[in-house]
Amino acid sequence: MRHPARWIALGVALAVVVLGVVLALNVGTDPQAATKTSQLLGRPAPTFDLKDLAGGRVSSDTLAGKTVVVNFWNEWCVPCLQELPALKQFWKAHKDDPDVAMVGIARDTRLNDKDLADYAQHEGVDWTVALDRDNRAALDFATRGQPETFVISPTGQITGYQYGPASVRGLEAMLLAGR
Repeated sequence: MRHPARWIALGVALAVVVLGVVLALNVGTDPQAATKTSQLLGRPAPTFDLKDLAGGRVSSDTLAGKTVVVNFWNEWCVPCLQELPALKQFWKAHKDDPDVAMVGIARDTRLNDKDLADYAQHEGVDWTVALDRDNRAALDFATRGQPETFVISPTGQITGYQYGPASVRGLEAMLLAGR
């Protein structure tokens, strides 16, 4: 070996290149990719049975056989307010479809039932609003915040998921996948 320093430098360079390739292959391009999907996608939806603002109950059993849009939200959430026009537009287009249901599940709400009902009416929310006072449904759906939207197929599978504000286009795509 005439030039040992060159061989050492070449070995170190080769090791750095191999390490760089290994890291590049194992690191995703989106550091928040895990937050944009749900572990429940493609699996059976959790069951729920919640009080609604109309004084009745809404449950996975009463909605069985329909494509169900479930939106977790609360009144103090700014992104929830941002998505509200899209939810209204989407529901206006589908509320007369007997095979489609939409349930807004209020989680972490700071309002009592009457004030939340008044708020929903004032904002023009005319789909079913359910109360998740003990956060049981939010935990069962493994939510991480709000808004979060799930679509449940008529067979009870979660076929759509949106973390963050939903758009009409996104809701339509999830509905189509859920049918």
